[in-house]
Amino acid sequence: MIHHRVESRSAAWFYLRLGKPTASEFHRIVTPTGKNSTQAEDYAHRLLAELMLGKPLDEGMQTEWMARGNDLEDSAIAAYEFQSGIETSLGGFCTDDTGSYGCSPDRLVGDVGVLELKCPAPNTHVGYLDDPDSLTLAKKPQVQGLLLVTGREWCDLVSFHPELPTVIRRVKRDERYIDTLRVGLAAFCSQLLVMRANLEQRYGAFKPIVIPSEKAPSAPDPGPMGLSEDDLDWWLSQHTKEPA
Repeated sequence: MIHHRVESRSAAWFYLRLGKPTASEFHRIVTPTGKNSTQAEDYAHRLLAELMLGKPLDEGMQTEWMARGNDLEDSAIAAYEFQSGIETSLGGFCTDDTGSYGCSPDRLVGDVGVLELKCPAPNTHVGYLDDPDSLTLAKKPQVQGLLLVTGREWCDLVSFHPELPTVIRRVKRDERYIDTLRVGLAAFCSQLLVMRANLEQRYGAFKPIVIPSEKAPSAPDPGPMGLSEDDLDWWLSQHTKEPA
């Protein structure tokens, strides 16, 4: 696994995902029951469009429910950590070792778990309260995809609503389904390469992809009295990132 420590929906996050199948869309390649999805060709065209343009198609675009999920994410994380008694860490963006496909865990849990958060409409959430297994089945390609890419042992799948009880389902690796998903992804990625080669042969090379980097923060102003070691230590603690 390759782990990129970037903030979700940052410019770098969008460009790291560009043209790659990602876990939230794995259901368009393999269905929850393990069959080939009829949506695969349309999904391939979408990824190829990103590669031809050299930019994400959905950067900055959000549906009403996506925006709501982003607004509630911090509350959902807090609710999970309170109920589970477990602290979480930045999920970022992860890919398989070849960088062919990836996933964006909402959070990492310890050394063996991942967290996937959903903030659905109230009626959908009540449906999950009534039948928690329906949540697990509906999100199977994504959750097992997270476990495939990260190599982790389990995923805590959470449905959150601020005024209703929280649903938490711990989903373990389903090795048979993961094998099916791995085969399906390999075939999809191979076909994607063939389609790209055909397009480049007919219309020319695709635009290069340039991943934007975060602007380096400027050092603190030393002022007339100079910069103390305490000031420098504090600044470094705020701006030095862990190596990727």
